[in-house]
Amino acid sequence: MSGAHVKTAREHLGWTQKQAARHWKMSQPYLSLVERGQRQAPARLTRLLARDQPQLATRLPVHLPEAEGADFSRLLGSLGYPGFAYLGDPSALANPAAVVLAVLKQKHVPARVTEALPWLLVTFADLNWDWLVDHAKLANVQNRLGFLVAVARELAEKRGDSEAMNRLLAVERTLEDARLAKEDTLGRALTEVERRHLRDERPPAAAHWNLLTRLCADDLRYGVSAHLKTQKSEQRRWSIERSP
Repeated sequence: MSGAHVKTAREHLGWTQKQAARHWKMSQPYLSLVERGQRQAPARLTRLLARDQPQLATRLPVHLPEAEGADFSRLLGSLGYPGFAYLGDPSALANPAAVVLAVLKQKHVPARVTEALPWLLVTFADLNWDWLVDHAKLANVQNRLGFLVAVARELAEKRGDSEAMNRLLAVERTLEDARLAKEDTLGRALTEVERRHLRDERPPAAAHWNLLTRLCADDLRYGVSAHLKTQKSEQRRWSIERSP
């Protein structure tokens, strides 16, 4: 996390350097050096700030959650995904790039977890893409990532989020060169009958990425409509706060 991020977070909280240093259990001179970029922000501080402002989770160290026993619902809830918000736990906060990769590497993934990934990719469109793409290739799951990026890009377009859409489009193009011919699923065990059915019924993006799935942006539980509701709620709250 850069010094600018730390300073912005402190000012967002309305604290002076002295107040922030006391709350964050560090000396004021050291905090001043961090904000000026002359010292690195401690990992403890990065995690603390990300708990208050989940968008800063992309600045957390990229540590892959243990595959065995990983509670992806809890991890996604901690990152603000509405479908698992009730499971959110600040102590479980992890870098979204690491969470995405950990899910992609699973042989079996609950549908609700898979459905959350496009939301995550749009919400944290500034995540460490170089790391995620490189590690997806190493694990041979670039087709899974490419498809989910395509769905996320469509979701961003429907939301009118041009910044996220352009970022995701660039990642999609990067992954295109590494597209595998091998047929795959999004962590589902399928019978041969189901495979034949999905080959005929899957959306074009799934066919392009050689995946057997019917997932598309229009079917996402927390896609465009939920986003618009959140926006209206925020606008209503802002209007109330601005009222005399």
